[in-house]
Amino acid sequence: MSKYEPVIGLEIHAQLLTKTKMFCRCSTSFGDKPNSNICPRCTGQPGTLPVTNGRAIEFAIRAGLAMNCEIRNTSVFARKNYFYPDLPKGYQISQYDKPLCENGFVELILEKGEKRKISIIRIHLEEDSGKLLHDFGDKNVSHVDYNRSGIPLIEIVSGPDIRSPEEAGIYLKTLRSILMYLEICDGDMEKGSFRCDANISIRPVGVEKFGTRTELKNLNSFKAVEAAISYEMQRQEKILESGKKVIQETLLWDKQNGVTESMRSKEEAHDYRYFPEPDLPPLVVDAVWIEKIKGNLPELANVKAARFVKEYGIPEYDSIVLTQDKNLAAYFEGTIKHFNSPKKISNWIMTELLRELKNDDTDISKCRISPENLSKLVEMIEKGDISGKIGKAVFEEMYKTGEAPSVIVKNKGLVQISDSGSLEKIVDKVIAANSKEVEKYKSGKVGLFGHFVGQVMKETKGQANPAMVNDLLRKKLG
Repeated sequence: MSKYEPVIGLEIHAQLLTKTKMFCRCSTSFGDKPNSNICPRCTGQPGTLPVTNGRAIEFAIRAGLAMNCEIRNTSVFARKNYFYPDLPKGYQISQYDKPLCENGFVELILEKGEKRKISIIRIHLEEDSGKLLHDFGDKNVSHVDYNRSGIPLIEIVSGPDIRSPEEAGIYLKTLRSILMYLEICDGDMEKGSFRCDANISIRPVGVEKFGTRTELKNLNSFKAVEAAISYEMQRQEKILESGKKVIQETLLWDKQNGVTESMRSKEEAHDYRYFPEPDLPPLVVDAVWIEKIKGNLPELANVKAARFVKEYGIPEYDSIVLTQDKNLAAYFEGTIKHFNSPKKISNWIMTELLRELKNDDTDISKCRISPENLSKLVEMIEKGDISGKIGKAVFEEMYKTGEAPSVIVKNKGLVQISDSGSLEKIVDKVIAANSKEVEKYKSGKVGLFGHFVGQVMKETKGQANPAMVNDLLRKKLG
């Protein structure tokens, strides 16, 4: 056990699902031809003036309410000044000392059902930068695509409350779930619409003072977040154990080599020379608008979980797991519409399906098994068409191919043997081949019953009806 504990805070940038950009009417669509969705405003041409996107403000308030934040009635846009090739104006319109949302929290459900609150310091609105496209081949050049420049973002800043890489992963998934439930962000980390920066320091266990922190930039998957934080914790511990000091700097995660690399040194405070945006008035949000937005919030995960317990009779733990992801909750409800066995279906989703998705570092939206096909698999097992053991083999094939269970069972000849005559012959064969075990069983070693069941299942390659096998063995063995 390490004598150090980590202190972790995450900064999440989430692109908002508005049709137009933050301060102009250019499209926010993804994947279009480079520099096709731009105008004089979002490329910073002289003489242009920003006009605030009201839909983006509404989405930010939705996020603040869902994360238990105070909504500031008057917030202020500010200019964040710095130079970078993909920042056309030479500054970013953001919010500084008066953000729209602050002093909130989210509640995490940890692995063993334990609950922990992580504070939300602030949620503020800002515009995204452009994107550099590098070609380090023969030409060795870089290009700038300004299509992303000006897309509305919210930045969600947590308190330094996270204490492990695993907690960081759960926090990230929780925030992504909330934003997707609210339908204000698609949560796609691969496309960059949901991005994470992590601030990490370590300190001796029991010490309150924070250590020197480093910042990990643009982590683009849940696995990357946990792996990068874990590596950085170990790196800092080795530095301190050698008697040296951790240097405050910005780092990048090298996924291929599994290490962090220095991007730039970092002073204690940025000098962004913030000042109020002179071309935008203070943002005034009245109580009536806030209450209207609050009244239109969708059913969030905690409310949905309570409904699942009441409506479907599944345990609270199941309901919490199934509702953390909006798409997963919809998948569960879609499955039980085809076969009304909520607990059995919940078991298959939580054990088999979620395990495979985790191994592939993906989510339910990319799953090949349709709700209808999963329901058919569970129904086939319940009706005795196939055994539970065969069901698992069929599930694995379904996960790989997306084929219907009936097709897989037919093609592979996996139909459960339920013919009493055929099973009786196999049972007789097993008993005859295990005469010594039969004598021991009849003399009182009843634990051998499982041996006989196993031998029958082996003979039938797992296709025998387990209930019928048990009944026949009991009759034959006495």
